[in-house]
Amino acid sequence: MDCAKTGKLIAQLRKEKEFTQQNLADAIGVTNKTVSKWECGLGFPDSSVWSDLSQILGVDMMQVMEGEITANEPDIGNINRIKFYVCPVCSNVLISTGSSTIYCCGKKLEAVKSTWEVEESEYSVELMDMDYYVSLKHPMEKNDYILFFAYVKNDRVYFYRMYPEQSSEVRFPMMKGGKLYVYSTSKGLSKAIKI
Repeated sequence: MDCAKTGKLIAQLRKEKEFTQQNLADAIGVTNKTVSKWECGLGFPDSSVWSDLSQILGVDMMQVMEGEITANEPDIGNINRIKFYVCPVCSNVLISTGSSTIYCCGKKLEAVKSTWEVEESEYSVELMDMDYYVSLKHPMEKNDYILFFAYVKNDRVYFYRMYPEQSSEVRFPMMKGGKLYVYSTSKGLSKAIKI
């Protein structure tokens, strides 16, 4: 870790937030001289303040420690490159359509891979009032349930977050040619089901 690079980045981020050194110092519980020392490259923030520093400056902690913010590639909006991320701590689900770096609960998330092939006998798709009604045979218990259904077509994602003890069924607007993804807490992400 380079103290000078990290210090310059802290100063830049602090100024973007329109904080003085004193404002930042008060927010994280250090002196303004300590913040000045970091920004001059004469010291490095203690690990006990990293979480607060990251949150206050609104950036990822690892990038601050490395002294540079790595920008993601521009999202070209290709829905066929959709990726799903599931936090192992809080079960948040995040979606991207381009390359991205995603963190949740302080951990870098990797896109989940499609590993589970849903058998035709496990699900049914019916037309109902101009919607697709999809039902899936799956236990919806606390330790084994469907976390989400996502129907992807053209420039849209219809996303349904599920919870234990709900029925494993959803309705999507009828749009032929879409792909349905299902995420099971026990089996992971399904391969795309064409509807």
